[in-house]
Amino acid sequence: MAEALAARGERFLVVGPSWVGDMVMAQSLFITLKMHHPGCRIGVVAPAWSQPILARMAEVDEVIPLEVGHGEFGWAARRALGASLRGRFDRAIVLPRSWKSALVPFLAGIPHRIGFTGEQRYLLLNERRRLDKGVLDQTVKRFVALGLPEAQVASGDFPLPYPRLAVDAANQARLREAHGLSSLPAIGLMPGAEYGPAKQWPLAHYRELARGLVAEGFEVRVLGGPGDQAAGDTISEGLDGVHNLCGRTRLADAVDLLADCAQVVTNDSGLMHVAAAVGTRVQAIYGSSSPAYTPPMTDQAEIHYLGIDCSPCFQRHCPLGHTRCLTEIPPERLLAAVLASRAATLARG
Repeated sequence: MAEALAARGERFLVVGPSWVGDMVMAQSLFITLKMHHPGCRIGVVAPAWSQPILARMAEVDEVIPLEVGHGEFGWAARRALGASLRGRFDRAIVLPRSWKSALVPFLAGIPHRIGFTGEQRYLLLNERRRLDKGVLDQTVKRFVALGLPEAQVASGDFPLPYPRLAVDAANQARLREAHGLSSLPAIGLMPGAEYGPAKQWPLAHYRELARGLVAEGFEVRVLGGPGDQAAGDTISEGLDGVHNLCGRTRLADAVDLLADCAQVVTNDSGLMHVAAAVGTRVQAIYGSSSPAYTPPMTDQAEIHYLGIDCSPCFQRHCPLGHTRCLTEIPPERLLAAVLASRAATLARG
């Protein structure tokens, strides 16, 4: 059996996460699997929205959409998908810790099913690992750990390959023309954070920063989903050289537009991780969350985090009602960081 697996390459089914940033970080696991299992094939069960992100990952051989709404159980869809996957995979890695996320590999009869203990998944998983949050103190560590032998990750000291999303240069050029973007160096602003307002730097700060960036010769691109359109309007209204692209681009377009930016200023959000994964310089603003737990996976990042006595609280809304962890990070600090980074880049030639 071992020789047969080695000859054809093991077949891994990964049940992916449900958030943009987590899906980007999951690429670190995919890279790890390809390194340790040469010739393996990786299929990813994921929400349909994530297909444009997974399509930019060279390590993913197959995307298997799960047509279930966020938070829905979707028994019929999971049962049908499990039946369709029978005999196709040798191992399953279940990244989410919910009971329902482990159903598809179980119903598919995949021989080896691994995940962290949680929600009474004793029958569904046949290799259950205890999650030591002190050792596996980052989301990306938890993902990668499930692709390595347990003894190898016990200390928490193991390689974490950086995600790297492919960029479509032709689409990038098309987007510049379609949205009337200039050839000036561009700064991307990402004011959204799907988790909640306790992760969102004030829009007035973003607007003041945008004003300063334009005065320094930058083009500004505000990026986000349809739900961020009003925020983009608040930032861009009446400011020449500031383009509100929120809700006007697909997720795949955001990958290419972020790769075209010199730097981005962003909340701790999914698009922050996308920007890091295309190699763009990231100015990351943290409020209720912690840069120790979900850092941008890149050497090209500067963290802006006050670490006041009530943070990180990891709440969607500020429990104390003041959001000082964000409001007290001034626009001038971010403008200075962008300009310092530009100066350092120019000095390096």
